Amino acid sequence: MAYGEKPQSHLIDTTQASAARMYDWLLGGTDNYEVDREACLGLLAIAPSSQQIARTNRDFLGRVVRYLAVEKGITQFLDHGSGLPTQDNVHEVAQRARPGARVAYVDNDPMVLAHARTCLEDNEDVMVLDCDMRRTREIRQTTDDFFDWTQPIAALFVSVLHCLPDTDDENDPAAVISAVADELPAGSYMVICQLVSDDAGVREGVTGLMARATNGHWGRVREHAEVRRYFDRLDIEEPPGLVDVLDWHPDSPPPPPHLRPTDWVEWGGVARVVR
Repeated sequence: MAYGEKPQSHLIDTTQASAARMYDWLLGGTDNYEVDREACLGLLAIAPSSQQIARTNRDFLGRVVRYLAVEKGITQFLDHGSGLPTQDNVHEVAQRARPGARVAYVDNDPMVLAHARTCLEDNEDVMVLDCDMRRTREIRQTTDDFFDWTQPIAALFVSVLHCLPDTDDENDPAAVISAVADELPAGSYMVICQLVSDDAGVREGVTGLMARATNGHWGRVREHAEVRRYFDRLDIEEPPGLVDVLDWHPDSPPPPPHLRPTDWVEWGGVARVVR
């Protein structure tokens, strides 16, 4: 059973799209419904590179977890908005590099939690939290006995912040990033990236479509400068700094400019928590 599970929260609504199930469809998965597929077709009409971006993001997630485990010696990972299990999940990548690495997945999508209970219940080094990723104190308290909070932790916000709306309180994406950074032990890392676009039509079109399709469970496609501000209190890893994640320590030469998406990109990087 997922930690913090609330039985009444696990009704899967098949009448509205879910960002997690849409992402699953874009990656070629089967854990989605007609409403998700219809929303994805609308998304592709506005941003034709959406499937390519989803695969790029997934590849980046694998690379960055391997980098942190191998190059930085991180053995604890806190994955915010984990999404549906697929191939090479965070715990699989981390535990290949560092046997015994511990991973806490945070999500409150009922289908994500159902799959997590089935796939991960036999792995004592994996914890699944049924929790809104903005509930920083609750997440900290629930993982108190799972993580060693005196040792570095990698907090992952990979392609999830665009699901959060801007607010004037502690639920604002920038406030959430700041709150998590305050909780993390010295020497910890944060991985932050989200969908950005220089095209106002794409930003507004995708944001509007997703807000309607998910019944408001969506935030906003942002601009580069907005995402850069998430890193204001953090020590950005150089090279490569903040980039299209295609260019973040690629395993093979990234595509030339004329073969890259022009509608939007997944943009961000890795930063160290400083005190």
